[in-house]
Amino acid sequence: MITLVGSLKGGSGKSTVTFNLGVWLAMANVKVQLVDIDPQATLTDVTEVRQEERFDPPLRVGDRQLLSREQLRGADETLIDVGTADMESLRLALSLCDRVIVPVQPSQADIWSVQRFVHLVSSVERAQPPEVLGFINRGDTHHAVRETNEAAAALVSLPGIRFIKPRLSQRTVFRRSFSEGLAVFELESKGKAAREFLALAAVLYANLVS
Repeated sequence: MITLVGSLKGGSGKSTVTFNLGVWLAMANVKVQLVDIDPQATLTDVTEVRQEERFDPPLRVGDRQLLSREQLRGADETLIDVGTADMESLRLALSLCDRVIVPVQPSQADIWSVQRFVHLVSSVERAQPPEVLGFINRGDTHHAVRETNEAAAALVSLPGIRFIKPRLSQRTVFRRSFSEGLAVFELESKGKAAREFLALAAVLYANLVS
């Protein structure tokens, strides 16, 4: 399956989500390849840190040169991290992927951005539109803050995107693990962030855990 992790907003956590999913899939003995077509190349940077530290399992990451159906089907699972600075590559990736995963930060501005991104996805000509899934990323951890639940309710009501319930909270361990080239469940296997991520992975790749 070819999965694109994208949105129109920078800083939404796309690279972090892509990297953690890549490590998790590799640990499940799935042949996975990562494709970084974000000019910021954050995903490439973190995989290089992982290679330098010689962490297992290793990950391999490619660039825009892999954006063909033949190349993308060269693995059991392919994850594409995109940015909006290269709209040509983004549109090409959208024409080739099987599904789109959208990390959504809990704010009204992000909900509006998701609406525009869903419109962009639907504007790409193809025989069968990709499945579009959205989840709350970097949610508030304090129960008194209602914005995260309000954003989730708004996401449920948006046409063209399917809301999935598992959410990732705003936790420093995500930033720390990313800088060390480790997934959150490698760095703190019993932590809250690890539990949240594994719940998300179980929904996104239900066929691997059922």
